[in-house]
Amino acid sequence: MTPQGVNIRDTDRIWIGGAWRPAHSGRMIELVCPNSEAVIGSVAEADEADMDAAVAAARAAFDDGPWTRLSPAERLGYLRAMSAHLHARNDELARAWTLQMGGLASFAGPMHMGSTMTFDGIIKFAEEFAFVEQRPSPAVHTALIAYEPVGVVAAIAPWNGPYGIMLNKVAYALAAGCTVIMKPSPETPLEAYIIAEAAEAAGVPAGVVNLVCGHREASDHLVCNPGVDKVSFTGSTVAGKRIASVCGERIARCTLELGGKSAAILRDDFPVEGAAKLLAGTITMMSGQVCAMLSRVLVPRARHEELASAIAAEMKQVVIGHSDDPATQLGPLAMKRQLERVEMYIEEGKRTADLVTGGGRPAHMNSGYFIEPTLFAHVDNASRIAQEEIFGPVLALIPVEDEEDAIRVANESHYGLNGSVLTMDADAAYRIARRIRTGAVGQNGLRMDFGLPFGGFKQSGIGREGGLEGLLGYLESKTILLDGMPAY
Repeated sequence: MTPQGVNIRDTDRIWIGGAWRPAHSGRMIELVCPNSEAVIGSVAEADEADMDAAVAAARAAFDDGPWTRLSPAERLGYLRAMSAHLHARNDELARAWTLQMGGLASFAGPMHMGSTMTFDGIIKFAEEFAFVEQRPSPAVHTALIAYEPVGVVAAIAPWNGPYGIMLNKVAYALAAGCTVIMKPSPETPLEAYIIAEAAEAAGVPAGVVNLVCGHREASDHLVCNPGVDKVSFTGSTVAGKRIASVCGERIARCTLELGGKSAAILRDDFPVEGAAKLLAGTITMMSGQVCAMLSRVLVPRARHEELASAIAAEMKQVVIGHSDDPATQLGPLAMKRQLERVEMYIEEGKRTADLVTGGGRPAHMNSGYFIEPTLFAHVDNASRIAQEEIFGPVLALIPVEDEEDAIRVANESHYGLNGSVLTMDADAAYRIARRIRTGAVGQNGLRMDFGLPFGGFKQSGIGREGGLEGLLGYLESKTILLDGMPAY
């Protein structure tokens, strides 16, 4: 069962070993639209037996199949064919995201087109990468470094950006010569089905790309399977800790892109009106459900009240509505449990800080998982709403004494994913950025380039996705020392 506008042939099946087959469990996962709370589709639920079958297929394709023996150029030919298929289905991808996750239709098309263009960029990058390179060595005549695929990859993507995040993992893994098991979120699996159909249409060899969608127990079983050489996971820090411990037991590789509680530091040279517009517009992006979200604002104490009033005024103008409405600026949260989580943190915030605006469900929305954009002021950085990832349109305003104090407060977090410095002075932005313990820092807003390395310090993750670092995460380096130059 697929929603209108999304034409997937086999959602009642899983994709293993180059074939669409019924799930062992015989069960289906219902997909719920966060705008209406109505069931809009369903997909086959994979269980532990299906996870084992997917690993076996990927293992056989890696160990005995043709994929790893193809040249990089030959592998990239398959990726180009996949890209053509995906470009042609951009409208379906956008529609699937809006229906499953509640993302704005006005943003969905460009967002998904951008993700496929990032896929194209990875193909181009891999074309130029030297999978074998010569290095100088005083010890031998010829020293070569060969970059070889890490093996079978379990690619686990979250529900907020299911297409771009999964496609990025698949692109790097396939370009490196790995085989892949896609495990999408059970709330947003349709995009992974379209990726699987793209692999099928491109003639990717059997077992190289597999698709299994299951709940937590089955997913944990996949991670624990010793046939998996690497886990590439994007999601919560709690789940990331479990994956890291499992991988550590058998020294399996893992890339973890986890949570964040990113700080925006406001300097005195940046106008309050501009800061308010920027911060209110950012916290409502994807209903605040972005791991790199600027959810803490560190503001000089003398400017705190003025900024709080200005942000509140901006938030009160935000248009809340259904994702399909072109006028909507803030759609629903993705699911009921996420709405309940955000409401729990709002209640916690009321006990420890000042609620300036928002905090409730919009009066004009009778159904759906909607919440008002919410601002807390006079927030203690040690409080839960300043330290824990809320994943909703909730902004914490934290007064600081000066720039040194702002840097200290920014770093007083278990997370270290992103950050921003609001300033007209690029030198100051650079100086502060170098002192913030995060994987990325942008001047004047939430700045991101998925062609560059992205990932976190501390509990925000391990490893990087994007750029050269993204490809290297799916490769092992091998040093080969020879008495002469081979004809390779």
